[in-house]
Amino acid sequence: MTTHLLIIDPQNDFCDIPGAALPVAGAHVDMQRAAALIARAGEQIDAIHITLDSHHPIDIAHPGWWKDAEGKAPAPFTLISAEDVQKGAWRPRDAANAANAAHSLAYVQALAANGRHQLVVWPEHCLIGSWGHNVHNAVAGAANAWARSRQTQVNYVIKGTNPRTEHYSAVAAEVPDADDADTGVNAAFIAQLAKADRILVAGEALSHCVAATVRDIVQQLQASDADAAKRITLLSDCASPVGGFEALGVAFVEEMTARGMQTCRASEI
Repeated sequence: MTTHLLIIDPQNDFCDIPGAALPVAGAHVDMQRAAALIARAGEQIDAIHITLDSHHPIDIAHPGWWKDAEGKAPAPFTLISAEDVQKGAWRPRDAANAANAAHSLAYVQALAANGRHQLVVWPEHCLIGSWGHNVHNAVAGAANAWARSRQTQVNYVIKGTNPRTEHYSAVAAEVPDADDADTGVNAAFIAQLAKADRILVAGEALSHCVAATVRDIVQQLQASDADAAKRITLLSDCASPVGGFEALGVAFVEEMTARGMQTCRASEI
């Protein structure tokens, strides 16, 4: 059996450790468990994929993109709807740029039309080049030791560098940018995962990037494997939801287990 380990966004900014910009309760221990799994059972793991949320300070899902009628930035976790933008409750800070203003409205309209979530304004996080962008120390150490032992490379998958769209899923952005191929389906990533009989999944956050990535992986793999969800095993003690969004994590697990996804604890591998 070919086993791949997928660790989604195991980055400092998502871990509940000092200095984190967007800490997820339980994430530090989640990542310690994931690292312990690699150290203990690395011989069973044929490939490791690590996704990296990677943002600029000015990003459509960061406070610096938006302002209200008084010029104030939205507080973190503010929801912005298409109606909000149409009414001018929230407008892009660079509103004098007609193309940027048009895109900002079209983007939230596209989210609504696609039945996606409303735009969430997050604290600036995982800024490229920052400490918060780095992989959790225990995971980085274990993954590097595994790579040396197996004489191979960890597959790092970058997502989120386009500031004009959200990129929860490591497979594709929420609203792909026609001018940026990197926001479309990552066919090379899917091709690698297609080689796996079993894909172990850990990472942060269960409610958002884990959920979006797993759903997209299954959708893509189903083109050649109707039972693709059965290849996925969620390591239930290696992923936690963003506080206040716990219901999204529960809904994801219920949906995917009904479709065949397995769950287990890291110690059971």
